[in-house]
Amino acid sequence: MGAGGAWDERQREQNGFAVPEILPPVSGEEPARPHDWTYMPAPQPPVAVPVQRAPWLRFSVAPATYSLVVVNVAVFLLMLGTGAEPFSIGGAPGPQLLMEWGAKSSNSVLIDHEWWRLVTAMFVHAGLLHIATNMWCLWNLGLLAEPMLGPVGMAAVYLLSGAAGNLMGLAIDALTSTVQGTQLSGIPSVGASGAVFGIAGLLIIFLKRAKLPIPEIELRRLRRSVLWFAGLNFLLGAGISIAPTEMKVDNMAHLGGFLMGIGLGVALAGEFGKGRARYFRRQGVVFLTSAVLLAAGCFGVAMFWAPS
Repeated sequence: MGAGGAWDERQREQNGFAVPEILPPVSGEEPARPHDWTYMPAPQPPVAVPVQRAPWLRFSVAPATYSLVVVNVAVFLLMLGTGAEPFSIGGAPGPQLLMEWGAKSSNSVLIDHEWWRLVTAMFVHAGLLHIATNMWCLWNLGLLAEPMLGPVGMAAVYLLSGAAGNLMGLAIDALTSTVQGTQLSGIPSVGASGAVFGIAGLLIIFLKRAKLPIPEIELRRLRRSVLWFAGLNFLLGAGISIAPTEMKVDNMAHLGGFLMGIGLGVALAGEFGKGRARYFRRQGVVFLTSAVLLAAGCFGVAMFWAPS
C-alpha cells in the first residue's frame, strides 16, 4: 500500500481538494435545502482557489495515527540512548534491555504478574528494521482507518488489538507448556504488529460493510490491498518463525490482534452512517465491552496457569 493509504492524495492535491472527514454527520442534521431561485444573488466572478498541500503531510488528517508513531519512535530513540544497537536483531545488548523497557514474556506476566506488559510491549521494538516496518504499516493503515474511527476510536483500536494479540500469544504459550509439560517461553515479545493487524482486520470489515462515500471500484481495490497485506504478513511471520535464524515472530500475537480488529469492525460497521452521536455511543459501548472481555481473558489465562 502506498504512503497515505488509499485516498490518492496526490490526485486530490492536483484538484485542490482536502481529504474529507467521512465520519457520519451529527444525528438530526437537516439535509441541504434546494436553492431559492427567487432570491438567488447575482453571479460573482470566479475566485481562484489555492491548491492545498498534500493532506497526508498534515497532522490534523490523522492526529492519533501520527501520535502513535511519534510515541513508538520516541521509545525506540530513548532505548538507543540506554545502549540498544539499532542494527542488531533482538535489540542488543540483550533481552534484559527489552524487558526493562516493557517487553512481554510469559514468565514476567504469569509468574511475576506483570500484566501491564500486555500494553507496554506494543510500544517497544527490537531494532531499526523492526520499528521501521511496523511504523510504515501503521502510518498507511492508520491514515485510511482514522477518518472512519476518529482519533479516540483509532487509539482504542490500536490498544485493544495490541493487547489482544499479546494475550493470545501468552495463552498459546501457557497452553503449550501445560500440555507438553515444558517450561514457559522466556523470550521477550515486543512490537506494534498485533495492533497493526487489528487495524487491518477492522478495515477489511469496514471496506465491505460500512456505507462509505467512496466509489465501489475503489473500495474493492482497497479491501484487496488490505487482504494482501494481512495474508502476506501472516505467511512471512510463519516462515521466519520456522527458519533457522535468530529472529522469531509471534504469529499468534498477529492472529489475536487481527481477530480483535475483525470483531470491532463487525460491531461498529453497521452503525456507520446512522448519525455521529449514535455512532460514537456505539463506539463507547463496543470499546468498553472489549476491554472487559480482555480483562476476563487475562483472568482466565491466569486461572488456567495457576494449578500448573
